[in-house]
Amino acid sequence: MSEAGHTVEAFDVVVVGGGAAGLMCALTAGARGRRVLVLEHANRVGKKILMSGGGRCNFTNMYCEPENFISANPHFVKSALSRYTQWDFIALVEKHGIPYHEKKLGQLFCDDSSKDIVRMLLDECAAAGVTVRTDTPVTQVEPGAPHRLMAGSQPVSCESLVIATGGYSIPRMGATGFGLDLARSQNIPVRPTRPALVPFTLSGRPLEELEGLSGVSLDTVTRAGGAGFRENILFTHRGLSGPAVLQASSYWVEGQPVEIDLFPELDLAAHLRELREQRPKVELKSVLGEQLTRRVAQRWCELWVENRPLDQLSNADIDQVVAACQPWTVWPAGTEGYRTAEVTLGGVDTDALSSKTMECRSAPGLYFIGEVVDVTGHLGGHNFQWAWASGHAAGEYV
Repeated sequence: MSEAGHTVEAFDVVVVGGGAAGLMCALTAGARGRRVLVLEHANRVGKKILMSGGGRCNFTNMYCEPENFISANPHFVKSALSRYTQWDFIALVEKHGIPYHEKKLGQLFCDDSSKDIVRMLLDECAAAGVTVRTDTPVTQVEPGAPHRLMAGSQPVSCESLVIATGGYSIPRMGATGFGLDLARSQNIPVRPTRPALVPFTLSGRPLEELEGLSGVSLDTVTRAGGAGFRENILFTHRGLSGPAVLQASSYWVEGQPVEIDLFPELDLAAHLRELREQRPKVELKSVLGEQLTRRVAQRWCELWVENRPLDQLSNADIDQVVAACQPWTVWPAGTEGYRTAEVTLGGVDTDALSSKTMECRSAPGLYFIGEVVDVTGHLGGHNFQWAWASGHAAGEYV
């Protein structure tokens, strides 16, 4: 069988996208004896794995639970996550002798380099007889039985076609909307997408007020859209970043405020009144500086309440200080967008997929896994665990 002079290559499974989910699906299917081809349009597989965690790859989280994910159907993730857990992936890492450590909050990182994780996945693929091709864009897809596609200039056919192409986030890594466009072309519903795990931008006066604070990090509880996260925020030249902000961004709705408690676990009003009795001559900025750093305390005094000894502060003054700190209310102008977003919120509607196999209900033999699906994890290794779990779920059935 040939098309335009090329013999059509036949595989049992073709996986489009050589990222975390795609490689996990491929090695799982290959281990079952399936003939698998992975197609990656970039010049190497696993680019987001390589850059993640500052080059150390936060590959999973010890406390990963369904509650760590955002989806229009919060129950969808339960099946895959329960059948391939963080402990299963940790066992694979240990089998390959990759040294790792917990950073904090259950976040596991490679001791050496994220290259160890990519090498492990490629070694597993090789052991399972998987064919991996880079620099091979898919230019045409005709879903059906069998599915047909153009891989570069080579026509390919397969029984099972797996879409593991991710979302729009970090286009310089080669991210495209391929999988979402394909879903739409097949009338598979796609939920609205937007950047998530992304810094906030400020503009005008709110940005001017923070000038000179870039690089300062503070412990906070940051809330948006009903969700709150106890983590650091980081002042930047363009607005706010840091783990708490990235987490909150997944829940933030444009035009809504973000509330940042700058004194978590402290009743600031009671604390200031108490200190006013005990240490009446201590200055306000010194007290605030114990938590906020000297620079931020100085700025807050310039912006909200003039710095004075505590015995010169009225109860109304104290209330004004508290109003600027618990919470400090921020109105973002927007976010940094897909350019720096770690993930894409939204994607292929989970109602269109089997939670057991990730197969599309309306298109037998077509599967969607990983970030292209409407499942978004919290910061800290959860998105990788979804990639491993969804990839493994599909790999058991393709």
